[in-house]
Amino acid sequence: MSEAVLLIELGGVILVLGLLGRLAGRIGLSPIPFYLLAGLAFGEGGLLPLDAPAEFISSGAEIGVILLLLLLGLEYSAPELVTNLRQQAPAGLVNLVLNSAPGVIFGLIMGWPVAGVVAMGGITYVTSSGITAKLLQDLGRLGNRETPVVLSLLVIEDLTMAVYLPVLTTLLAGASFVSGLTSVGIALVAITAALVIALRFGRGLGRLIWTENSEVLLLIVFGLALLVAGLAQAVQVSEAVGAFLVGIALSGRVAESAYALLSPLRDFFAAVFFVFFGLSTHPADIPPMLVPALILTVITALTKVASGGWAARRAGIGPGGQIRAGTVMVSRGEFNIVIAGLAAGAVVDIPGISALAATYVLMMAVLGPLVARAGEPLGRIAARRATRRTEAAAARREPDPAPAPEPGSEPEIAGEAATEGTA
Repeated sequence: MSEAVLLIELGGVILVLGLLGRLAGRIGLSPIPFYLLAGLAFGEGGLLPLDAPAEFISSGAEIGVILLLLLLGLEYSAPELVTNLRQQAPAGLVNLVLNSAPGVIFGLIMGWPVAGVVAMGGITYVTSSGITAKLLQDLGRLGNRETPVVLSLLVIEDLTMAVYLPVLTTLLAGASFVSGLTSVGIALVAITAALVIALRFGRGLGRLIWTENSEVLLLIVFGLALLVAGLAQAVQVSEAVGAFLVGIALSGRVAESAYALLSPLRDFFAAVFFVFFGLSTHPADIPPMLVPALILTVITALTKVASGGWAARRAGIGPGGQIRAGTVMVSRGEFNIVIAGLAAGAVVDIPGISALAATYVLMMAVLGPLVARAGEPLGRIAARRATRRTEAAAARREPDPAPAPEPGSEPEIAGEAATEGTA
């Protein structure tokens, strides 16, 4: 391929992604399903197959995953993570069991190996933090009572991924049980070390990295994330986990400035990642997965609403807030595709998982914002019904009023008293 053709194709793909992102913003949806559809259209068997360089797109996709996890870590401070773990651990466990179970059961029905079953459980479990955070902002719910509960569940999901991804990558590589335990141990040690560094040495690390020069700060943080991600991959821990831990370790003005500087890079390379996943999925594999994906969509939407609502109820929030908490967490997106991308490139053969994951995420990424918007009127209806039930119960508990005296009884008593006085 000549350099001119290469530049034309890459420029055309990036321009189309920009236009699709603009369209998604206009209609109030996440751009993720549009990027996936673009990948399907440009890939083999698509409407407009391109001979784009696979190495460039693959490397860009890997950088996209690293940036997604790095900025996710930058959003949280170590004290917040520790507090959320202490307060919402039971709700996080319920959320894990309810939402991973449908994927695990489906993987067993399909007869997939253990790696495929574990991957499918993760795909149905984790909520899209990016879509959910944007929905909370767009719907004006950042100040609602249920929002801290939602954010706590998202934090716990992300921490769960930090342990889950090393286990999954070990299984997908066909490694032994001992290797799996080693990877999990390394991940747990790395998470603990990152939290300790952030809690005890966060200010010192921030002073060491901080600079007023935006260009230098971007290069330092981005280079550090790539370096740690590579080291994590070298010791059989997912590079995504390494980037996430770098984000957790940074705090204060370093985290705030780095987040603002790296956000455009994240958005660009994340789009490349979603396109790459679409390119690796053959459109002809999707139709057989439409019905299974639809069934999983309905089931996991209900389980996510149930787990989010239960967590809000446990925190003492009323019925309206419970429904809003559950409905805003329905969306699936970036993490689900990361898991499916790992499974698609596995040594272990998992037939159909890429097509199923792409179809499932397309459905959930579109359905999620619609369900979240429906949560507001549904929450008001539930709140009104709860108020009526409370009022009716209070009315039943009130004692019956004393019976009114019969007409003419008081005059008779008065007359009798007057007669007695005369006598």
